[in-house]
Amino acid sequence: MSHPDPFLARLDRARVASKRLATVTTTQKNEALEAIAAALESGVDEVAAANARDLERGVENGIGEGLLDRLRLDAARLRGLAGAVREVIALPDPVGQVVRGSTLANGVSISQVRVPFGVVGAIYEARPNVTVDIAALALKSGNGAVLRGGSAAEHSNRVLVTLIQRAISSAGLDGDVVQTIDEFGREGASRLMRARGYINVLIPRGSAGLISTVVQESTVPVIETGAGVVHVYVDASADEDMAVSVVKNAKTHRPSVCNAAETLLVHREAAERMLPRLARELMSAGVELSGDDATRSSVEGVLAADDETWATEHHALEMGVRVVDTLDEALAHIERYSTRHTEAIVTRDYASAERFLAEVDSAVVMVNASTRFTDGGEFGFGAEVGISTQKLHARGPMGLPELTSTKWLVRGAGQIR
Repeated sequence: MSHPDPFLARLDRARVASKRLATVTTTQKNEALEAIAAALESGVDEVAAANARDLERGVENGIGEGLLDRLRLDAARLRGLAGAVREVIALPDPVGQVVRGSTLANGVSISQVRVPFGVVGAIYEARPNVTVDIAALALKSGNGAVLRGGSAAEHSNRVLVTLIQRAISSAGLDGDVVQTIDEFGREGASRLMRARGYINVLIPRGSAGLISTVVQESTVPVIETGAGVVHVYVDASADEDMAVSVVKNAKTHRPSVCNAAETLLVHREAAERMLPRLARELMSAGVELSGDDATRSSVEGVLAADDETWATEHHALEMGVRVVDTLDEALAHIERYSTRHTEAIVTRDYASAERFLAEVDSAVVMVNASTRFTDGGEFGFGAEVGISTQKLHARGPMGLPELTSTKWLVRGAGQIR
């Protein structure tokens, strides 16, 4: 019998459907995923029209270019999403995978296997791509998904969820396994945070404020994804061409996302060789630089930096620049201001690289590579649920295995203790 509360009825449908999904075969799930990919391709015009309405309203509300970029779903991005869904099809199904096991001396067999969480809730802002990513990963990992995508992407998400539900049903599975609660507004988000018994785990993606609110107010277990105050440190020994390439890509490739670099730290010896070129390359790409006294004395047009500069995730073509005297000073700056997301070092010194890898306490630590690689798709996950900056259960980009828990299976033949 349907629940009399429309909100809880929506969650209950996802819960019931998730129990059925947990037992279906990998082939059935992959067929549903292929149907989703095909629906995204055939529904380009419908999604684009809905997205145009969201973008128009976003401009009217002045949400900023960074959020507008995240909100935008053009034909190329939709094709990319369809491709990401097909990459998920190609990945191993984690459900039923044996993590470890043994046979006891008395003949009892024990094994730890991966199982779905049940229903995954997600709260996110102005990111309609997340609707597809989470739905696809939840489906493949045997979970239901309840999505709160926010008012900024309301029209886009409504169309996407409808396409996804129809595609899943066309493959013979229960389309109720994916639900949206956008129509319930802010109250729906608040209720989702308290929906123990219906939601097994909640994942927030968005601003630091959104994530903090979910972490502090939720009674449902939360996997915390974090803001990205991301650093690139150019060491004394760094190759100049490599440093320019890595820093420019990390900042300008897509500045609105969480793995874009926000702070550039440059060893004083490297600064003497290359800071003017680094700054010129960034500024020519439209980046507004704010720097310390050493930076401003060697580069014209740099604004004065303060503590807020170092602590800000700009989501825009803005960057802080600081000259440091030692690797220790760079590590201390990162320790103070990092959000534990991604940090990178550019160096030709093996000892410096290994110290950086060992001592930086972030989810992803890189040597001689752009921070833009912190991404589930780039890591080979097909898509990602988010990038976890906590240390419990999951850390870094989260794919299929991170949407499972485990249980122990014990098989005996009448043994007693």
